[in-house]
Amino acid sequence: MITENEKRNLKSQYLAWEQEYFHVKWGGSRSIEMVSSRISPGHKILDAGCGNGRHLLPLSKVYHVTGVDISPSALKNSKLHLEKNNCFAYQSVSTVTHLPFSDNIFDCVVSLGVLQHFYEHERELTIYEFSRVLASGGILVLEVFGVDDMRYGKGDNVGEENTFLRNGGIIYHYFTDKEIKSLLEKYKFQITDITNIKTEKRFNGDTYTRHHIRAVAQIF
Repeated sequence: MITENEKRNLKSQYLAWEQEYFHVKWGGSRSIEMVSSRISPGHKILDAGCGNGRHLLPLSKVYHVTGVDISPSALKNSKLHLEKNNCFAYQSVSTVTHLPFSDNIFDCVVSLGVLQHFYEHERELTIYEFSRVLASGGILVLEVFGVDDMRYGKGDNVGEENTFLRNGGIIYHYFTDKEIKSLLEKYKFQITDITNIKTEKRFNGDTYTRHHIRAVAQIF
């Protein structure tokens, strides 16, 4: 059951992401190697926080895929890209903290660049939901911002460690390996791989670091 406070947070997130997707440009499909190297074709995949479909589109060519996102505008754009490429995916407007699915129905949950945009209690709810909808032996592929990212510290501190509010109401949380491990293990995930991905970007002659952490975990 969603509390009144959670309802207010959801409304705030909905408005912030609707505004964000007025400006987000389609950058083309992204690699799904992190999934295709582990999951054989034809399995049931959930793209949790699919946005405008940059992973949903290539996933739909290989799997029975469902995408959820809190932003109707994002899903509208996603549908257009799917149709343009003669592809199909089930789509639903939903927050990942309260997924509209039965227990144990997906073989894999993919959530890339999503968990970092929640407060601590919402991150807990999200990982619980992933554990709930995954079938036994199912795999979670997760990617989040790391604490060494160039954007760390930008925005207003919200009173939670490594967490800031910016971009019109969007939360930015920056993870450590230890935090990811602790959160996943709390909900009975067995981590099979955790990788720090650091890339350098140059702006106006200065070098900055982008830091992502990718974790792969399995639930039984």
